[in-house]
Amino acid sequence: MEKINLITITGPTASGKTGFAAHLADRIHGEIISADSRQVYRNMDLGTGKDYHDYVVKGRQIPYHLIDIRDAGYKYNVFEFQQDFNRVFNEISKRGVMPLLVGGTGMYIEAVTKGYKLVPVPVNDDLRAALDQKELSALQEMLASINPKLHNTTDTQHKKRTIRAIEIATFYQENPMVETDIPQINQLVFGVKTDRGLRRKRISRRLDERLKSGMIEEVEHLLQKVEPKDLIFYGLEYKYITQYLMGELSKEQMHQQLEIAIHQFAKRQMTWFRKMEREGTCIHWIDGALPMDEKVDYAYSILDNFNIDTN
Repeated sequence: MEKINLITITGPTASGKTGFAAHLADRIHGEIISADSRQVYRNMDLGTGKDYHDYVVKGRQIPYHLIDIRDAGYKYNVFEFQQDFNRVFNEISKRGVMPLLVGGTGMYIEAVTKGYKLVPVPVNDDLRAALDQKELSALQEMLASINPKLHNTTDTQHKKRTIRAIEIATFYQENPMVETDIPQINQLVFGVKTDRGLRRKRISRRLDERLKSGMIEEVEHLLQKVEPKDLIFYGLEYKYITQYLMGELSKEQMHQQLEIAIHQFAKRQMTWFRKMEREGTCIHWIDGALPMDEKVDYAYSILDNFNIDTN
């Protein structure tokens, strides 16, 4: 049996995957690599769910990577994540430590575990200017005609994201792929999930807690340095709270629309994970409602069946 060199832990938002990952990392003396597309940004803490306390287990700080590595306002992408992951993965592995890739951004996870051959796509100002004159519906149709597969995995409800997706698809059409140095990954995948009802309760409770803890104030501070349109680009909490602060939504509308959007986001995440399974990824699902010790014991029992050093 080929030796496992990566443990991947995923699941929808509010499933408790980070806390579980930290406890498993503590058990096997591993280190966490974040696979969250928004936690890379500094000072975007409550809105992205950076629960730093989750990384402290029995008084010990579990090492984590690829969190707080870019300034808010920057537009991090999957190519950059792949490069950053490869660097950190190789560094951790060389020390004889097991890396745990943890997060809910399915595209990021598959980009590194399936070895997507990506190239940095430069900005095409002329193309952007031409596309900016078109309606969103026309852009969606254009993207679908260029690359249906990319269209199906891209957030096309935001005009700037759709334009960027067309820019990327057009670049790939015009430029041959180049070989990149990608490590060979042999992963073991755990998924953490709860039933739909409990997940919805957790999402609603967590949103209320974060609003009470200062999430609106966090966005206010970010708006002192970041343009509103750039914060809206990050979606979810930053989109709706920015619209509230700009007077486009009432507080009640913001809360209601944001809560619905997070529920829809969790549903899309589960759709992505089911797609991963259909395409051959074996995900060992763990009930997020179980006590932590039971979750870790179950995962540890699975690890015993593979060629992996858990000491």
